[in-house]
Formats: sequence, C-alpha cells, structure tokens
Amino acid sequence: MSPANAKLNAFPVFMRVEGEAVAIVGGGAEALAKARLIAQSSAALRVIAPVIEVELAAFITEAGASHVAAAYDASHLEGTVMVFAASGDEATDRRVARDARRLGVPVNAVDRPELCDFFTPALVNRAPVAIAIGTEGAGPVLAQMLRGRIDQMLSPSLGSLAALAASLRGAVEKLLPRGNARRRFWNSFFQGGPAHAIEAGELSRAHDTAVDLLLSSVPASGHIALVGAGPGAEDLLTLRAHRLLLEADVIVHDALVPEAVVAMGRRDAERLPVGKRKGCHTKSQAEINALLVELGREGKRVVRLKSGDPLVFGRAGEEMAALRDAGIAYEVVPGVTAAFAAAADFELPLTLRGVSSSMVFTTGHDLKGNSLPDWAKLAISGATVAVYMGRSVAAEVAGRLIDAGLSPDTAVAVVENASLGNRRRFHGTLADLPSLEVRADLSGPVMTIIGDAVAGANFERSEPLAAHRHEGAAAAAEGVQP
Repeated sequence: MSPANAKLNAFPVFMRVEGEAVAIVGGGAEALAKARLIAQSSAALRVIAPVIEVELAAFITEAGASHVAAAYDASHLEGTVMVFAASGDEATDRRVARDARRLGVPVNAVDRPELCDFFTPALVNRAPVAIAIGTEGAGPVLAQMLRGRIDQMLSPSLGSLAALAASLRGAVEKLLPRGNARRRFWNSFFQGGPAHAIEAGELSRAHDTAVDLLLSSVPASGHIALVGAGPGAEDLLTLRAHRLLLEADVIVHDALVPEAVVAMGRRDAERLPVGKRKGCHTKSQAEINALLVELGREGKRVVRLKSGDPLVFGRAGEEMAALRDAGIAYEVVPGVTAAFAAAADFELPLTLRGVSSSMVFTTGHDLKGNSLPDWAKLAISGATVAVYMGRSVAAEVAGRLIDAGLSPDTAVAVVENASLGNRRRFHGTLADLPSLEVRADLSGPVMTIIGDAVAGANFERSEPLAAHRHEGAAAAAEGVQP
C-alpha cells in the first residue's frame, strides 16, 4: 500500500474532558508522566495507588489532583471517562484494562500496546489550539522529535489568537454568510492585522482590527491560480502550490494529477475533474476556459492543477487569455516538469559541458509534414531532446531523426511514471526507440530523452530497450501487440 493510501489503525480524536474524572493507576515515574500530560487539560485527575513516589506526590499537590491511597479496586474507575494503567506491574495493568472495558471506559496501558484502546500523543499545547502526534505506539521517540520541530514552528501567541477567534465566532456567523465570505474573513484574521497585533502583544488593537475586518463590506473577488502539480510525486509540489491548495474553494484538476496531490487541498474544497487524459477528454479546452471564468466571477479562489508545469504543454496560454479577457485575476505557479523528473530518475545531465549546451521540449506531434521541425534540426546539432507523450510517437521520432542524419547509436533514456515509486526506466539507442510504440505494458505517462548527454546517465536500475526491440518489430510486422 502506498503512503498516500495507508490506513490508520488508531483514529485521532479530541475528547471533551472539562470537569470529567480521569484515573491513573500507579504511583511511580510512569504515572507521573501521564499525570503531567493530563494536567495540561481541565480534567479532574485521580491517582490511585497505596504508595506514591515523592515527586508524584508533589505534582498532585501542585496540580490540585486527588490521590486515592488504597490498593487498586475496580470501583475506583467508576465515573471516569478515561483510564491509564501505569502501575508497572503487568498483572495489575491487565486487571485495570479488563475492568475499564467492562465499565465502558477507554483505557491506555503504559508500554503495553496490546491492552490499549487509545494511545497518548506527543502534545503541542497552545490552548485552545492543540496538535497531537501519534505513532500508534510504534515510535514514541519519533513522536517527541516531531513535537519538538512543530513546537519551534508555532508562535507562542497562537493560543491568544485562537481565543480571540473564539470570542468573535458568534458575530462572524451572524454577519457573514457561510462559505466563501466567511472563509475569506478567517484567512485575513489569522494571516493579517489581528495576527500581527497579537504577535506584538497588543490584544486591544488585535480586537479592534478584527472588528474592522468583520464590518468591512468589500466584496470578495475571484482569483485563479494555474498551478503546476509536478510529475506525480506529491512531495515535489512547491510550497506556494501547497499554500494555495489549502486556501482554495475549488480545485480544478486534470486526469494525470494523482489523487495524493489533489488531497493536499482543503477537505471541504470542491473538486472538479476536467479530464484531459489522452483519448478521454471529459471537457473541451473551451469548456475549461469558460468554467474558470465562471468560478472567478463567482468570487471563488480556484486552483487549476495541471500535471507538470502549466506553461509546458499545459495549454495555460489559452486559459490565461480567457481570464485576461474576462478581467479575472490570476497567477501562475511553476511546477517540476516531467523532463526534469525523468532526468533526476536517471541521474541524467540534461546539459553537459562539451557535449550538449541546449535543450528541446517537444511532443513530437509536429512531424507530419515534409519539412523537418526546428527542434529536430537542433537535435541533429547536439541539443538534448525531451519528448513528452513519447510512447505513441516513438517510432516516428526515431525514424525522422535517423533519416535526417542523427546517428542511430545516439543514447536514449525512457521513464514511465517519472518521480513515482512505480516508475520504470529503460535505456538504449535511437534505433531501439520504435519498440516503445507496441509496448502495451507501458500504461503510464512515458517520457523519452534523446541525445549524447544521455550517455552520462546512471543505467544501473534500468532495463535495456534492445530486449524488446525484435519482439516489437515482429509484433508490428504482424499487426499485433506482444
């Protein structure tokens, strides 16, 4: 199962514990660790142990918790909403877990994951904001490491900002309609003047700025971001692209954009697939243009997700022209184009001193005429050529380049599903390239790179194209696929 589709065995939730009893059975260091964690909440803490260590006793006094100085009995769990078995004795912890389940109370047994109904997280506390990090008991040290990193990222004043937001929530719900307008207000609140005032310690100014923002009647204006989703791997998305996804009301995406990338947007964002996969166009380009204009006029913040880079065979020019004509604000966010991802998969230098100092991006679909396209002339003069959608035109590209004088021995690298974990790499020569056209097993996007610079690639994890060359030629001659 890929990381994007991995399932959690323990689902994270926040349980209401204000004024509720939480029991800890144990009197030593393990009980103290859980007591410190629970004391960050407003729960009524109950520690059950006949004898407790000095440090735990001092903490109970300081935290205003209660100590039941008796040997554990199931009756001590009555009226609790959560129980921790932290006695250090396996038999006692098992008894506590059994009693808690009989009473319908969730239980956590320290260092005994098989007895746990829930796991305690590493907690970043900016009350009322809390960030809980869990590993399902597999790596507590990892959880603490992540906690430290997140703690450093978050302003100490975040809790005060959240408290101010809570005090304004009723007014916001009364004055602003649900949806786009309300979301815009909160985006401005948490990133604009109120946040800056809180950061400076000026609570009164923060409140006044928030009220001014709330009473402002400036209508929401639409904005379209043409965003490069990269070649497939979600961690190749740019930071700006990720931020815009989290702010978007609507995500309009092509078929080649993986679900893992689309899922990086807000969960409540509207998702509109518009096809554009070869042979399966659910919307024409004119329809997509009209859709973007319509969403912009509705005041929506839209991310138009395009595979790779929007400006490389992404037809962004037509979409930008439509948005300009309609007076809709837009921006372009570059992405990692497939040629760069394929080169990285091969550790392939696209330019190489003394070998190749220029590059060509092409789909190869302009080879139909009698005259050779300019990019083919550049290939013959030594440029590295990256062919997008390379499988379907591989034979024609190879034939025309060889006929024009490019050596059949020119190095070629091919990647299916560049950047992804299931990528496949092939290498060979220009003469081997036609074998791609009949490779029905290559169902993912194929990127082909041609040129003398390809010889500098790392072919250790690559299959030779020549292995399929004769098989492909025979199949082509018979008009069947192998």
